[in-house]
Parts: sequence; C-alpha cells; structure tokens
Amino acid sequence: MSQVKRIPYGISDFNQLRSDNCYLVDKTRYLPLIEQMPNYLFLIRPRRFGKSLFLSMMRTYYDILQRDNFDKYFGDLWIGTHPTEERNRFQVLYFDFSKAGCSGVGDGLMTSFNEYCGLVIDKFAQQYASFYNDDFESRVLSIENPKAKLAYIELEAKEKGYPLYLIIDEYDNFTNVILSEHGQKMFHDLTHASGFYREYFKQYKGMFNRIFLMGVSPVTLDDWSSGYNIDWNISTDETFNAMMGFSETEVREMFTYYKSNGLLTGEVEAMISEMKPWYDNYCFARMSLNDDRVFNCDMTLYYLRSQIDFHRSPEDMVDKNIRTDYSKLKMLARIDHDSSREGSRMSTIEEIAAKGEILVNLHTSFPAERIVDIDNFRSLLYYYGLLTICGTRGDRLRMCIPNHCVREQYIGFLRDYYQQIHPLDLSHLKDQIDDLVYDGHWKPFFESIAGAYHENSSIRDGMEGERNLQGFLKAYLALASYYLVEPELEMNYGYCDFFLLPDKQRYPDIEHSYILELKYAARTATDAELAAQAEEGRRQLHQYSEDKIARQLAKGTTLHRLLLQFRGWEMLRCEEI
Repeated sequence: MSQVKRIPYGISDFNQLRSDNCYLVDKTRYLPLIEQMPNYLFLIRPRRFGKSLFLSMMRTYYDILQRDNFDKYFGDLWIGTHPTEERNRFQVLYFDFSKAGCSGVGDGLMTSFNEYCGLVIDKFAQQYASFYNDDFESRVLSIENPKAKLAYIELEAKEKGYPLYLIIDEYDNFTNVILSEHGQKMFHDLTHASGFYREYFKQYKGMFNRIFLMGVSPVTLDDWSSGYNIDWNISTDETFNAMMGFSETEVREMFTYYKSNGLLTGEVEAMISEMKPWYDNYCFARMSLNDDRVFNCDMTLYYLRSQIDFHRSPEDMVDKNIRTDYSKLKMLARIDHDSSREGSRMSTIEEIAAKGEILVNLHTSFPAERIVDIDNFRSLLYYYGLLTICGTRGDRLRMCIPNHCVREQYIGFLRDYYQQIHPLDLSHLKDQIDDLVYDGHWKPFFESIAGAYHENSSIRDGMEGERNLQGFLKAYLALASYYLVEPELEMNYGYCDFFLLPDKQRYPDIEHSYILELKYAARTATDAELAAQAEEGRRQLHQYSEDKIARQLAKGTTLHRLLLQFRGWEMLRCEEI
C-alpha cells in the first residue's frame, strides 16, 4: 500500500500540496470549462473555500516554466488524461493583493502597494529572463515605476509573440481593507479618476491574453470597471457552482479514502450527517438550486483532522479561525457610522437572525458609495458567505443562513451589539443555563433576558417589535451550547417559535428540553386581546408537543412547553403549559 496521504489542512500552495503527498480533491475538470469562457474572467466566493489553492493550481497548469513537471503535478489527476492545448504555454504574472500593505494612509498606501507590485514584477522578469534579450531582467529592475515595468514587459512580450496570463488572488482585499478602516472617501480616491489602484487595471487591459481575478466582493470591480471594462463575471454561473468548496460526493470520497486506510474509525455517513448542519448548504447559482449543496472546505478539513487525530468530533464544531469572520459583519453594518442607515442594516441583521432568511435582489456589482443601500448590503452578506441561495420568490432570491457555523456569527454579532447597550453578566447567565439544562429551573434565565430586553428597548428607538424580540432572545439562547436552537421549526402542521433541541450526541447527560412560543403585542393592546393571544399560544404549544418527530428528538429528556408573552418591552407571562 502506498503512503497514506496527509490532510491538506491550511495549505494553499498547489506545488507544496502535491510535493507533501497531501490528499487532493480533484478540481482540474473545471480547467477546460474556464478556457471555453471569455478570456477575462472574474469569480467571487466567500473566505475559506479554497480559492487560493485553486488559483495556485491554475498557475502551475498554465505556466510555461512548469512544462516539464506536468506529469509530476497532474499525471494522476483528471486533467492528466484530458490536457488542453493551453497547458503550460503562458508566462504567468501572479499577484496576491492580500500581501500588499494597506495599513497606512494617504501616499503611504500608494507606496506600499507599488512596492509589493514592483517586487512581484521584478521576480517575473527574473524567472522569464531566458525568453528575452540578455538585458531584459536588468532593464525591468532599473525601471522604478511598477506600471512602467509592466508597459516594458508588454512591449517585449508582444514583439516576441509570448502569451501572458494574469492571475490575481484577493483582488479586492486591498480596497476592502481601505473601505473598512479608512472609509468611503479614500476608497473613492483609489478607484476613481486617476486613483493609482484603478490605473493598474487600465494597464492590464490589452496587455494579457488571459486574466483570472478572484475575491470575496464585487465592490471594487464596479468602481474600476469603467477603466478596465473587459471582465466576464462567472460568480453566479451554474457551471462553476461547485468549483470552490466540496460537494457531498467529494467529501464522501475523501472520508472513505481515510477510512479505507484505517485512519477513521467511525462511520462515514454518520460523520457527513453530523457535518451537514454545520458546514454544508451553500449554493451560488439560481439554476443550481436542485443540485447538491456545497461544503465549506476549511471547516470540513478541520472536522476531518479531529476525527483522524482524536477519533472524535471537534469539541467545538466551529474552528476559531472562522469565529473571527463576524468582524466582517461588523464592518458591513457600520461603514462610515451613518446612524440612520446603520439602523436599517441592523434591522436587516436582526430579521435574518430571527427568521433565518430574507428576500434579496442580488446585485452583481455596485459602487462603494452605494454599499449601504439595503439591497447592496443584503447582496454583500451573500458574497461574504453569510447568506446563501435557498429558493426564489418571483424574480427575487430567497436567501437563508447557510448553516449553524454562520448562524453563530450572526448571533455572536448581535449579542455583542446588545451587550454594548445594556450588558448582562454572561458568566451568571451561563450558570442559569446550566440550571435550565440539568435541573429544569428555566424561569430565572428568561427573567434575566426579559429584563435586559426591557433595558435595551427602552433606550433604543425602534427596537420594539416581534422580530427584534426574536433576535434578542435567540442571541442569548445561543449561549446554551447544549442545544441546537431551531427557530420556526415545523411541528404538527404549525411552526413553533423556538425548539431547544438537545444535542445528545455531544452532551448525553442533558435532562431537559424546551419548546418556546413567543407572543408579542403592541403597548396599546387591551387585556382582552392579551388574554386571547395567550390562549392561542397555549393551544399551539399543545399542538407542537404532540408532534412525533419532536417527541423523538426530545427523547430521554423532560420536555417543557413555555409561553413567553410581551407587551411592548414588558414581559407579562412566563409560564409552563
């Protein structure tokens, strides 16, 4: 038996991955499909979906310097027996703009960006010097301005008939950091008129035979496209829906490989079932709604590594590196601190957290100054992987939270936001959660939450409302890691507001589970209206608790049916039915 392949966790360099004998999910079948598209392509995908590794693979496949290594790197892959005429015929210029410094201000930004580009271009000249005249490398190095270096390379390459391929990873990282840290004005200066960033893309136009750009948002593209205007966006093309990330078939093949080599001791199907609610469910094209959903590959490998190293699921199903992503949500919600628009963005986040979905008019590009428009903001949540396509309604897309991993980002962000207004003692709250889980003492926890909601609502205009209440309650219920907090779960021909589903696989000693019906009435509601509403809630709780699936999920625990009723920001009822 050949040496067992390593888990490719955290590796983004294709040549290293192949040299280190790592397991590779073969995506090379997409290369001919890319070649059938226009020559200047652009693809957006969320972070941690394998973008850098894919581009590194493209670089190796198309680089003329790797011509003699084709069998070494691709011989056992799909493309090894289906090579295209374009293989290893280009001189490849490869930028990773996440490595271009962007922490300074003013002229410092231009200096750091130019320094990075200059170094990369000089390296290009060194690598391909043998294709040109003897003084080619020295001439490139002697030119100070990076754009002038590019102009010289273009002239020499065209004179000799050499095709050039430009690949840019994280094309938008530089400007996204500018947007979040320095605001829209500086972003506008970079990408409009004679902005130095925009000038680079004008230089690329006409210089390269092929261009492939990859990033996480369409904001920058719109701003410099009037100067570049040759790109073809394949981000929502169903042909490339699963090009990034892992399909379920790919996950199963990878896990089966490690099990057949004795490194996995559990059942593959059980592992996939456990992972799916946490890492699966991404869809990037309207026409792919009926296809298998896509797994986040970083999180899948994180889970696999735990199973191989410790023969169990990770203690925390969310990788700590993913947990930092909610800072992106914070940036999106508070760009330039426009309080009026921030309110609408926060309402959108609360609606998504409460309902789990929202309708979106998906915009494929928009200028930075329109980023705070509500449709653009919702589109950005999709591009950052915080929403995914789950259906349609007319000409609009129904977007939902993809999985538990992303849901935790929303909940964590909301809880931090609420804590800034009226902080709760989270340590004490977790003590109350333990009492709720193991002793069935649920009332102190909900009374604490109700008190905090009252304080938040009374000092924050516009928070009062059922959706806000749902989001607030969910943000703090999520502290109870013993449960999967399922909102709007269908039960016995109805939808309960919250089902605290016991996670028996991870916490087998849980003794209590809960169905919550949340009733909200305006502050002007009469006593008669409140009484009728409460009676409806009791009836619904009886109906939900008779659901066969609910009883099965709560098996081995005492199931509590709780009615919480609010009038405005005051909790009137907190009772068990």
